[in-house]
Amino acid sequence: MLTISYLGLLAGLALLVFMTMRGIGIIFSAIVCAILVALTSGLDLSIAMLDYYMKGFTGFFTTWFPAILLGAIFGRLMDDSGAALAIANKSKQVLGAKRAIMAVVGAGAILTYGGVSVFVVGFTLYPIAFELFRSANIAHRFIPAAIIFGSISFTMVSPGSPEIQNLIPTTYFGTTATAGGIIGVLMGLLIMVSGGYALKWMANRATARGENFDLPADYGEAAVSKESAVSFISAITPLIILVGGFNLLSHYIPVIEALLVAMIASLTIGYLLFIKTINSPGKMISTGSENALIAIANTCAVVGFGAVAAQSPAFGNIVAVLTNMPGLEYAGLAVAVTVIAGITGSASGGLGIALPILAPIYQSMGLDNGAMHRISAIASGGLDSLPHNGYVVTTIRAICKETHQRAYPAVFLVSVLIPLPVLAIAVLLYSLFY
Repeated sequence: MLTISYLGLLAGLALLVFMTMRGIGIIFSAIVCAILVALTSGLDLSIAMLDYYMKGFTGFFTTWFPAILLGAIFGRLMDDSGAALAIANKSKQVLGAKRAIMAVVGAGAILTYGGVSVFVVGFTLYPIAFELFRSANIAHRFIPAAIIFGSISFTMVSPGSPEIQNLIPTTYFGTTATAGGIIGVLMGLLIMVSGGYALKWMANRATARGENFDLPADYGEAAVSKESAVSFISAITPLIILVGGFNLLSHYIPVIEALLVAMIASLTIGYLLFIKTINSPGKMISTGSENALIAIANTCAVVGFGAVAAQSPAFGNIVAVLTNMPGLEYAGLAVAVTVIAGITGSASGGLGIALPILAPIYQSMGLDNGAMHRISAIASGGLDSLPHNGYVVTTIRAICKETHQRAYPAVFLVSVLIPLPVLAIAVLLYSLFY
């Protein structure tokens, strides 16, 4: 049965990747793959789907929907008002076309560290990136990597980030968003610097080989950038309120409550600042709400799949091996979160599945909660960015109209190959000093 369970788990993952790559919706794909895992693991199908799957789905929804809803509306506020565009244009103005990659990464980091949805960031940054890369004659296929690196790498795992990947561990370790100390800050900086240089090196090599700014064969109409009526200072004010207020309040009230209060404050101030440039507040709220439902439903579907997978004999065996590594407890936690995030193709989904199971086990070993928080966050941002990751697929295909064949190698370099060694360094440092 154990062998069949392993085969079923691998087959379920492979099928999930295949169906996602073929453009089949993740909600339907996750259900089909969960059924496959349940059948090959000897689980009662009705219990697996109506109990395990639905508890995973609804549990994640109950905990995170309010924050994701406010975040999505905040993202629409920043986008509809022109504030996000103002930030992107400022990066373009300060850094110039010669530093196109740095400008795109920097603008993405500011927006996502300010709590703006990564999907909003992608659509907002692309017209700016298009102009910058065309001016610098950098191959178009590197634009997805620049956008993805600036929005889901160091920004979502660094101390103080209001992104959900940095907040989920607070629920299970009783920590704040700044957990992990100076080592966490250094690891975020290491990802940022090494990934930035790696992407620039890869683009320079392509240019040296004679590769120019070229569009994919089926690209269609070119992107057109525009100016924003919002000043840069006004644009970043809600972000400062959100990040600063959140990190201040999280030391006095529960983290999720701190995030909600900070988001409401930033939404209120942002609306008052941008009221003249928002054409339809009602449409902004309704669109943001719809985006929130789509985003959380996709993640909940993946968490549901993982909840079924977590009941399989194969998964139990994997956890037993990883949690019985004498002297390598932090490494076991890191590997477990990394593997589960890779299976689900989602950093938040992987954390939502792994930590309810693993956190009590490792806490009973007397490990430092802050260290476990930061290791878990960093670990979620490695194998999650495999080709079937929803944001990766959206950025490459829908936003940039590229292909995986052209664009994914650079994405893989900055979102998988760079974070994994940094994770290993983090494990070593936390093992030595915590």
